[in-house]
Amino acid sequence: MSEYTNPLDDATADPFEVAAQAASDIARLTGVDHHDIALTLGSGWGKAAELIGETTATIPATEVTGFSKPALAGHVGSLRSVLTPTGRRVLVIGARTHYYEGHGVRRVVHSVRTAAATGATTMVLTNGAGGIKETWTPGTPVLISDHINLTADSPLEGATFIDLTDLYSSRLRDLARTVDPSLDEGVYCQFRGPHYETPAEVQMAKTIGGHIVGMSTALEAIAARQAGMEVLGFSLITNLAAGIQKTPLSHAEVIEAGQAAEPVISDLLARVIGQL
Repeated sequence: MSEYTNPLDDATADPFEVAAQAASDIARLTGVDHHDIALTLGSGWGKAAELIGETTATIPATEVTGFSKPALAGHVGSLRSVLTPTGRRVLVIGARTHYYEGHGVRRVVHSVRTAAATGATTMVLTNGAGGIKETWTPGTPVLISDHINLTADSPLEGATFIDLTDLYSSRLRDLARTVDPSLDEGVYCQFRGPHYETPAEVQMAKTIGGHIVGMSTALEAIAARQAGMEVLGFSLITNLAAGIQKTPLSHAEVIEAGQAAEPVISDLLARVIGQL
């Protein structure tokens, strides 16, 4: 699908109708009418798709209405239908649109709304991010307990009021800790990006209650809650945030840390999903 004909770029289009069409495309292309769980794979989490269960279909995201090719290395640009050993269907999303790409919030959250339209009632969001706690070494997986949305934007349109009190489900976080009791948790701050945060911005995030800084997830989580989904969030700490880490930050460092941690965190994520 051409970048210039994406239906979500039409301000008059109903994004939920576009998501319903995308869900219909997924059903047609995968042969699976219903999914139970959706999983968005961020940097470092990619191998989890291979460990969850049997992949029965893999399709290019660009063949599904409203999706486009990921702009970021580390995102595979495909959608998978996976059957778990317990008989649950997982829609694995390897095509994330980031806010900083400039396509608008509708396209950022389209994958989440599509997942809900396929029938998924649980949304698992993962990312690679910077850590503010000095005890978190690169490669540490952390549960997201809450977020601070610093994008100055929202996927909600008009007078749509959604309660976010328990956005990142305490029930699912407790379940994750039955798999790994050592899991720590923290508040995720989504910045607009694509530049990394300055040391002063990291200190601001720390002052207002943040522990993790990144460029995704919060807007998607809001859309998932609007769709009635239960949300579980994981961050892979790929580096200490600016000012906490004394050396310059680089995307290459993020990718390297994600690749090094991938086998361990992917196994953890697969075991958690097996409990959902």
